[in-house]
Parts: sequence; C-alpha cells; structure tokens
Amino acid sequence: MTNVIIVNEKDEVIGSKPRDDRNQTDIIRVSGLLVFNPKGEVLLSRRGLNKINDPGKWGPSVAGTVEEGETYASNIIKEAKEEIGLEIDEKDLKVGRHSYQETSHKYFSTQFSTVVDKPISDFVIQKEEVEEIRWVSIPDLLEWFNKSPNEFLPSFSKTVNLLKSRYDGNIDI
Repeated sequence: MTNVIIVNEKDEVIGSKPRDDRNQTDIIRVSGLLVFNPKGEVLLSRRGLNKINDPGKWGPSVAGTVEEGETYASNIIKEAKEEIGLEIDEKDLKVGRHSYQETSHKYFSTQFSTVVDKPISDFVIQKEEVEEIRWVSIPDLLEWFNKSPNEFLPSFSKTVNLLKSRYDGNIDI
C-alpha cells in the first residue's frame, strides 16, 4: 500500500504514512475534478457502496487522496483514468479553488475542472470506487441538492455553491 502525504496547517509536507494508519489529527491532501461537457453539464460520480467513508454519496466527477510522490495534479490525472477511464493531460486541467476542509478527516483540497465531449457510455467506471456516473445540468443539480443534500458528500456543498455562482455568471470555476 502506498503512503498518503501528511501536511501541516500551511499545506507543507511533514511526512507520510499508510492510509489506514492516519489518525484524526493528521491533515492529508485531496484532489477533485469536475468534468463538464460542451452543454455545460457536470459529470457527477456516486461513490462505491463498499467505501468506508460516505458510501453511495454523490460528489465530484473524480476525487482522490494524494499519495507519496504525487502532486495534486498528477493525482487527479491518475484518478481520472482509474475511476472513470478518462485520459487527460495537465494542460487539460483548469486549477480551481484550494482550501482546507474538515469532514470525517482534515484535508487540503485542490479542485480542478476540464471539459470533455463524451457520452456517458464512453466512460469506464471502476466499480470499487464509483457506483455510477451521470451528466447533470447545473439547474438540475441545484434543485436536487436543495431537495436532498444528504445524498451528497458533506463537503460537496462548497462545490455546489461555486457551481451556483458560475451558473449565475458571477465566477468561472
């Protein structure tokens, strides 16, 4: 098993340890990817039902824990290929928000986005990680999230707020 990176409160690497050996005080790094299509829909992924944390919850297109020897960008490129069969290069990534979050654990997260023109059938999901994926329009996502926020990852509310701002024309993710 590869070690995950442990960082301090400034997101500076202070060590690494096996994923299963981290504790509640460890701060790790997580990368996330929002995949959009030319119609402006976002690809959502539902976490595998056997996941320890938040099984079956909806969230970003791809997410992963940064491991030893990886950067946020190299991690998300690897995870995109593994989880949904999407091959992308770093030049295809737009870097978005970088923030500190606390849910079931503490972590820094860098959010990326990209645009691809692919039907859902062209993606190949890794069932251990991803239960299903679907393209969703921003208005439909906002309505779905407002009606059933418990169907989503706890941290996804920040992403939904950013998507709402993007949809309203206030920012570009």
